[in-house]
Amino acid sequence: MSASDTPDVRRHMERLAAEGVDVVRVVYPDLIGTDRARDVLLDHLPSACEHGLAFCRAVYHTTPQGDVVPVAGGLDAGLPDVSVRPDLSTTAVLPWEPGVATCLGEVTDPATSAPAPESPRDLLRTVLARCAEQGLRPVVGPELEYFLLEPAPGTPTGWRRSPEATGAVYTAGLRADPGNHLLRTLRALRDLGLGVVTGNHEFDGGQYEINLTHSAALDAADRAFRFKAAVKELARQEGNLATFMAKPFGDAGGSGFHLHLSCEDTEGHNVFDDPSGAHGLSATARHAIAGILAHAPALAALANPTVNSYKRFGPDTLAPWLIDWGLDNRSAMVRIPPERGSGARLELRLGDASANPYLLIAGTIAAALLGVLAGEEPEAPLEGYGYDTARSALLPTSLAAALDALEADTALTDILGKDFTSSFLTYKRDEVERFGRHVTDWEFTEYAYHL
Repeated sequence: MSASDTPDVRRHMERLAAEGVDVVRVVYPDLIGTDRARDVLLDHLPSACEHGLAFCRAVYHTTPQGDVVPVAGGLDAGLPDVSVRPDLSTTAVLPWEPGVATCLGEVTDPATSAPAPESPRDLLRTVLARCAEQGLRPVVGPELEYFLLEPAPGTPTGWRRSPEATGAVYTAGLRADPGNHLLRTLRALRDLGLGVVTGNHEFDGGQYEINLTHSAALDAADRAFRFKAAVKELARQEGNLATFMAKPFGDAGGSGFHLHLSCEDTEGHNVFDDPSGAHGLSATARHAIAGILAHAPALAALANPTVNSYKRFGPDTLAPWLIDWGLDNRSAMVRIPPERGSGARLELRLGDASANPYLLIAGTIAAALLGVLAGEEPEAPLEGYGYDTARSALLPTSLAAALDALEADTALTDILGKDFTSSFLTYKRDEVERFGRHVTDWEFTEYAYHL
């Protein structure tokens, strides 16, 4: 029996047709976490499941400006294909686009049938398999911030914050959000089944935060990926722009991507909790903290993956730029929330919203796993307000430095895989080189008249 004749495919088609769906959008993440997709008419879904959808592998190596970076296996190999098959278990009807459902795609190399080397989803699966060998099941809760922008013709960027009002941190309703963007978005994301739980206006004008419930790491990454794509799509539908750029404005703060991480054993018990342990944390939890601290410079390349990311850092930004940890301390890179028992966890505050959810989660879990395997204890937790370079080591201050740290961290890259690491470094170093050659508006304003 071919894939097109399987009862599972027919069952999905019948259900979708009954809900008025005639198109399935098959989506997968590229190297930077942007959604790549193809719309498939429902009648052709069996063929897509059996034969896969052909995409050029170099889509993983394509920059936001449309240039193809010469990553091994792309241009040098004659621009070969990858094959993308719908994962029908992830199918959901789009609440805002009548007749359209969406599902994630599984990406393989048609020559080997193995996962594509650059596939972020499969990278996370590889890391989780290493955790399973140790009897650990990571659980993740993502928190993401973003800016909503509205058209502003005649301004340098063509966009302005929506709304511009400041001082509305931790608020909801029309005072902070006169267009009711947040309420509409929360309801649409709920109806899409993404497990959103709360939302509020954040610190700066036009900045919002929406939290997702915690779940097994792969599911959490899937939901965070789909969440980012959905928020951007909903904003575009109304003629606006939602951006997860780390720091889109010089006079405002940045947008974070915080991860809450715990681990369960094979029986489903939280292994980070131990009432008799230091700070109420188990040895496993403390070792995981030590691992994240030890590999933080390399992890920054995945958590803060753009040139712009490093403009988010600095004193009094509440964005961690030192390597430290603390008990319920938001000025630390790793914060330990006050809950214990089943709620025992760590919160990594390093990431910014531009991070690819799969890569950030995979890198964080890999660093934590290395800490568990090493069995080392972290130094004493930070007390008081942080950002003191006399007390804590400095994270990389540029993307170039973070990429060098990632390349040098062979323990971490051994878990992430040599092929992925090589592709990621090549792709991102091209970004650094292009930015270094670009003449900015700041440079013209600073130098042109006087020099």
